[in-house]
Amino acid sequence: MTRRVVITGMGLVTPLGSDVDSVWTKLLAGANAISRVTRYEADTFSTNFAAEVRGFQLSHFLEDAALHARGGLNSQFALAAAAQAWRQAGLGEENPQLAGQGVGQAVGQRRGFRAKPHAEIDLDRVGMYLGAGEGSPDYDNFIATNIAGWKPETKTIDDVAWARTALTRMHAIAEIEQEPNITLSHMAQAFGARGPAFNCMTACAASTQAIGEASEIIRRGDADVMLAGGSHSMIHLLGMTGFIRLTAMSTRRDSPQTAARPFSASRDGFVMGEGAGILVIEDSEHALRRGATILAEVAGYGSSADAFRITDIQPEGKGAVAAMAQACSQAGLSPRERGPDGRPLIHYISAHGTGTQENDKIETRAVKALFGQLADSVPFSSVKSMLGHLIQAAGAVELITCVKAIQSGFLPPTMNLNDPGPELDLDYVPNQARDLRSAGGVEACLSNSFGFGGQNNTLCVRRWR
Repeated sequence: MTRRVVITGMGLVTPLGSDVDSVWTKLLAGANAISRVTRYEADTFSTNFAAEVRGFQLSHFLEDAALHARGGLNSQFALAAAAQAWRQAGLGEENPQLAGQGVGQAVGQRRGFRAKPHAEIDLDRVGMYLGAGEGSPDYDNFIATNIAGWKPETKTIDDVAWARTALTRMHAIAEIEQEPNITLSHMAQAFGARGPAFNCMTACAASTQAIGEASEIIRRGDADVMLAGGSHSMIHLLGMTGFIRLTAMSTRRDSPQTAARPFSASRDGFVMGEGAGILVIEDSEHALRRGATILAEVAGYGSSADAFRITDIQPEGKGAVAAMAQACSQAGLSPRERGPDGRPLIHYISAHGTGTQENDKIETRAVKALFGQLADSVPFSSVKSMLGHLIQAAGAVELITCVKAIQSGFLPPTMNLNDPGPELDLDYVPNQARDLRSAGGVEACLSNSFGFGGQNNTLCVRRWR
């Protein structure tokens, strides 16, 4: 018998905050986290704005934060999100000094959560699957080292001068922290997880893929519990410059807060964000045995490749259709059938919705191709209009919004959508959250993530019954 996979804990770090409930409230209110970059001097960049995580301190979330003080932002964001999820899932011991306090409360006190697992949890069967991006480069020291070794008269590198400067300016730990597997190492140390451990880097699809593959690990019986999700920060000189060179980001410098415009005729690219989303997913019987509260079920997962071109999406959205169709099929939900209430069986789609010309047009085509005549009856929105694009963390954070939609009966809006573009004629929940409680609530959602290079991943989550 195939195991059922459920969600028992959720945590996030986002530009709108680092608490699931408060971020959800802000998303429903249409709040916006996009402003001028403060992390480096960006005035000369064509895109000088982003959605930064500000005021973040790992010690607000994890008692042993000092052990991870040298970790990069990607690792620290992941640890903070995982601590929230671990705590909500009831997998760790409370710090007696924090009894009754929420994560991040009691300013001025030692606030972290004690991640030590309960004795009855078999840590050999607790695994991790992340879509964690590479760490931020030690940019200043790296560039200073290269300059010191450069011989302009011959246009060559003086290896001795380069090495001498590297020994004094560059740090081994800072270099190691740029490796994409290091976040797994931090997580294993913090939570004692000794089960299967994987990290994927499939661009913007990564954390959706991580959760999907983690659910498959549980279904086949290789683990009971998985910490799954993603973490990333590319708000640094190299990260921002790369996307500027690709002309993929908005250049609306005069109005950063309205720059992220998914599905709008005036969209001119995405807005960079950063953060993390981590979920505790587990075998349903394991969760029920230990008395965990089940938040939702991971009912289906689909993955495909466009097999088209690295720099472009397959024009008809065939890869996206395949991923969504697989997720619906595994969940046993036909995208072209209505339920007893007359509504489509899928009540909401969390769009990849980047605000680039190609993505929004082709994602819309894919939804139409899959849902047929029901396509315009399925609400379809993008929270990237408020959070920015969290790159490898985006899918996990957006899946959490799907779970909150199921729990609350509300759908988050697509903000800044005042002029729908040609061919963009679906229900994108424009500019205002939608209350579906009187219509029967939200039972099942799809969450789409489509990565640069043609990687497509979709998850289906539904109410636990």
